[in-house]
Amino acid sequence: MDNELFGYSAIADREPVIWPGGARVAFYIGLNVEHYQIDRPSTSIFPGTAELAPDPLNYGWRDYGPRVGIWRLTEILDRYQIRASVLLNSDVTEHNPRIIEAGLARDWAWLAHGKNNSIFQAGMSVDEERAYLTDVVAAIERATGGRPRGWMGPALTETFRTPELLAELGLSYVLDWTNDDQPYRLNVPGMLSVPYSVELNDIGLFVGKSLSGPDFVRIVRDQLDQLYADSADSGRVMALALHPFVIGQPFRARYLAEALGYIANHPGVWLTTSDEIAAHYMERH
Repeated sequence: MDNELFGYSAIADREPVIWPGGARVAFYIGLNVEHYQIDRPSTSIFPGTAELAPDPLNYGWRDYGPRVGIWRLTEILDRYQIRASVLLNSDVTEHNPRIIEAGLARDWAWLAHGKNNSIFQAGMSVDEERAYLTDVVAAIERATGGRPRGWMGPALTETFRTPELLAELGLSYVLDWTNDDQPYRLNVPGMLSVPYSVELNDIGLFVGKSLSGPDFVRIVRDQLDQLYADSADSGRVMALALHPFVIGQPFRARYLAEALGYIANHPGVWLTTSDEIAAHYMERH
């Protein structure tokens, strides 16, 4: 079947994107704050035990994030005055309310990221998915005091109906379609796609490719330098995808700080959130 959610658009043919203050690159951190069920396989550092229930090795590795890693990341983000765009499993509001408290104190942006990262809505009927999304959005609204504006599916999963159902709930953008350096409108009224990255992503870089901390810094710098060069005539978006159980490990923290220091001190960079990127683009384009 053909893709009906969005059409083809060559970035070279578009009207210029203008960011606030004449910035050339809009930068945000997509901070994955997730809950995993103990009896289901999920993202693993050692596949040999991934199908076991329980799986202390891999579950414990993931659980390092909310217990320890998130707090190391919070200190680094505070150091550079960067607000996170939190990709939030709604189960976190029940199991890790201390994280919600810390994020509210820092005015983080909250995006819906499903119920947890063990359940995907792929294969749900339209009524099942509508009920699922309604529950997720309501739980996040209760915990944060505001309705989320954005969505990223667990493991970037959607059904063909997801954007339409999210629009019914008042959301205005998704991060799941990682095919551009600029926001663009979907063929669902009021819905945008905002850039996210599966490449500039700590799981892919550190776990998938086993890269080192200095490799990470070089890749982040190269990404920004190229996007800055590309943006001479039209603004770009740079998303950095982080997971506290990966980048929050002690031996990696210094390299995140080094990479963020480069970004924060680079001219022409708007340190922002995915909410603000979506709102600005929707208003101006």
